[in-house]
Formats: sequence, C-alpha cells, structure tokens
Amino acid sequence: MADRGTTEFITDRDIYRRVILEMVPQAHSYLWLATADLKDLYIERRGRFVPFLQQLAELIEAGVEVRLLHAKEPGPNFRTDFDRFPVLIERLERVLCPRVHFKSVVVDGSAAYSGSANLTGAGIGAKSDNRRNFEAGFVTTEAGLVAAIMAQFDQVWMGARCDACERKEFCADFKEIARGGE
Repeated sequence: MADRGTTEFITDRDIYRRVILEMVPQAHSYLWLATADLKDLYIERRGRFVPFLQQLAELIEAGVEVRLLHAKEPGPNFRTDFDRFPVLIERLERVLCPRVHFKSVVVDGSAAYSGSANLTGAGIGAKSDNRRNFEAGFVTTEAGLVAAIMAQFDQVWMGARCDACERKEFCADFKEIARGGE
C-alpha cells in the first residue's frame, strides 16, 4: 500500500515550531508563502532572535526559489529588515493581491501548512505564549492536500482570478499587468 502521508492539526506555538523552525528550513527547491498580513517577524536561531527574512535570504542564496503572496505592503520595520538582505530585492518573487486572506506554506511540493496564522510575530513568530494570537491549522504531507493548497496558491499567483475580480482598483499588480508591465 502506498504511503498516504500524514496530517496533523496544530495550534499556537506549535505552528511556529512545526512550520517556521522545522518545515521552512527543509526547503531545497522551492518555498511558497501566502499571508494576508506581513510584519517584521523574528525567529529563534542559536539562542538569539533574527529576522525571518534572514532565513529566506539564506534559502535563496542556497538556490531555493521563494515566492511570497501577500495582501498588503508591510510596514517600515519590515522594510528596514528587508533592505538588509539585497538577495531578497534581486530574487524574492512577490505578488501583492489585496484579496488574499488564506495563509499557507508549501515546501518543495511535499509538505504544506494551511491555517489562520499570518506571517507576523503574534501570528506565527517567536512571541511568548502570553503575547501571541490564538491560531489553528494543519501540516500535511498527504499528496492530495498538498496539491490542493498549491492549486489555490497557483491560481492567485498566476492571476487566474484577476479578470473577474471587482477590486482591481486596489491591486497594484493588476494595474501593472494592465499597463503591459511598464
């Protein structure tokens, strides 16, 4: 019988541990991240806290293709951290869609997270238990679930829903596409 993979329901700090500390560093080919909100997320690394963007920069430098799909531009603290890693400016693939509200992480098409946690300190970061949001989701290696999560991400990434969207006036990427990529 073929291995069907596993699915595990996770909450709160376990999302941080399983997704950020265990899954994301396992990416070898690609990493897809979707979030509604994006802030200056910090993670624990060898006894200190570093920007999650540092981990993304290191993955990109190691040859991992990283795609980030998010709903709005992050604040100035995020931008300050972002600017510290030139490889992100050069090679991080980003799509901004104001309708995105799903949160997902896909690692190499073999493991995925889907749930409520945004890529923020309170949502998925290293905040203490008394300062973080109450979040829930699941991690899975079941091929059918991973494929479904990827399909949702890919539809938005490729603009499959753009023509019918009634919020184009709020979408900078759609305006760029309509202008012919100028």
